[in-house]
Amino acid sequence: MTSSGVRPLPIELGAEIHACRYFPELVADTVAMALGEEPVASYLVHQEATFNHEEIQRHLSVLVLTPTRLIVSHTDENNEAGSPPQALTTTEAVPLGRISSVALSQVVSNAERYGSRRAVVSEAWLALAWGTMRRVDLEPAQCGDPNCDADHGLTGMIAGEDITVRISSAADGVDKVQQLIAFGTALQQVTGVHR
Repeated sequence: MTSSGVRPLPIELGAEIHACRYFPELVADTVAMALGEEPVASYLVHQEATFNHEEIQRHLSVLVLTPTRLIVSHTDENNEAGSPPQALTTTEAVPLGRISSVALSQVVSNAERYGSRRAVVSEAWLALAWGTMRRVDLEPAQCGDPNCDADHGLTGMIAGEDITVRISSAADGVDKVQQLIAFGTALQQVTGVHR
């Protein structure tokens, strides 16, 4: 049992969280609480640096796919001058039927040799949407007259994007890129089935 009294995580997932050496007991415990008794179908652990004012802070994301839900856990440093170090952790459980989009993008070097060892996926992006967050991209509206200097207001696009994870072989290693692709593929295969 974990410190919260729930079932511990599968050994491989727990080991990967502990290997990050970033509040491992806290992260493992919060993921285990959200997971409950459900089995783990696939997972992704991603640690990255974030910038906060003049500081570089760590950020750890853990995504866990179960037969019915996507568990998304984020943990950040939350340090304030004169206070002891703190961590902010948030865990969200998303029913698979709520996931509206799973976009998996891959950057392939030597794409003409895809299928051989010479072609390498050097970077992968996973963008997920389930309706919690919306991003608005605005730009000045233009007209067809090149001599016009009137203000035509703004035009834009609203996109649903709740989380984006980017992993590159240069920063995270080839194995981590492959893990992102495997996780994204597993998620693509089950979304839409649970509607």
